[in-house]
Amino acid sequence: MIIPVRCFSCGRVIASDYEKYKERINELKSKGEAIEAASIESILDDLGLERYCCRRMIISHTDLIDEIIPFS
Repeated sequence: MIIPVRCFSCGRVIASDYEKYKERINELKSKGEAIEAASIESILDDLGLERYCCRRMIISHTDLIDEIIPFS
């Protein structure tokens, strides 16, 4: 649904980092570059996400809000 404001495990604020992550991934897609593990790792490193719990929150999030809004 909506990205959680804080990491469930450590409490670090991650909501603002998710928007930056999405922008960087969309830039790679628009350039036609393949999204590989190394490129995702470098994006997360640039954003300062060092803990694996915060990385998990960003990588595993699925944005479903646009699919649910018509039903409310």
